Amino acid sequence: MAITAKEVNKLRQMTGAGMMDCKKALTEAEGDFDKAIELLRKKGQKVSESRSDRETSEGAVFVRTSDDNTEAVLVALSCETDFVGKNEEFQSLGKEILDKAYAEKPATVEELKGLSLGEQTVESKVVEMIGKIGEKIEIGAYERINGETVVSYIHAGSKLGVLVELAGGTGEAVEQAGRDVAMQIAAMKPVAVSADDVSDDIKERELKLGREQAKEEGKPDNIIEKIAEGKLNKFYKDNTLLSQPYVKDSSMSVQKYLDSVNKGLTVKSFKRISVAD
Repeated sequence: MAITAKEVNKLRQMTGAGMMDCKKALTEAEGDFDKAIELLRKKGQKVSESRSDRETSEGAVFVRTSDDNTEAVLVALSCETDFVGKNEEFQSLGKEILDKAYAEKPATVEELKGLSLGEQTVESKVVEMIGKIGEKIEIGAYERINGETVVSYIHAGSKLGVLVELAGGTGEAVEQAGRDVAMQIAAMKPVAVSADDVSDDIKERELKLGREQAKEEGKPDNIIEKIAEGKLNKFYKDNTLLSQPYVKDSSMSVQKYLDSVNKGLTVKSFKRISVAD
């Protein structure tokens, strides 16, 4: 049967798919719009399966913070190329997923994928976009923080985002301190807030490295463990947020900087996500 340009345009408006894809789907579906939409979705699934092994090191991080600065959400939508990451439809989908995550408060990425976006799930909407654009797209990460003061930061290029939960103060000065600390987290990649929060696996890894290095240097057996402990403490200073030298003034630690803003102000938790991770 003959498919008119008006019908093709109607399907395009409904799905956002390309004109040729819409015409092909309508022709195959013999003018049945529901069948044509299903065919376009199946095309997205096929493209998704064929590109499942591709790396998604581009994309964008989206953030939304509550008006009272007590809650914030980060979502990373990843793709294969920077060109697609800047695509208007890709950006629109990322914001739509972010708004759904903010409103529904899913616990995990998998729960987020199962939420409804109109007549589709988030996951099927992503698959549909894959069919339109022709490259792998995925929700790379999703994080949420609640607290006394929560500050968000998106690094230049929107490829890295940070959330910081502060305790011990509120107000403009505290929020600015939170942004400063968020920039520190973006740049320095701390593994935890403090030494107490470092996982046992990381501790054991660093102790093992310290022991091996001491042995290679020919240190006596009776001091190897002490040397390893010393190297672990150095690791804590360099890699846990509150102990790190503050990047804007290396004469003080991050914790001392926070104390200078508001006595007792500290970081309770943080999240850092990047499309390149």
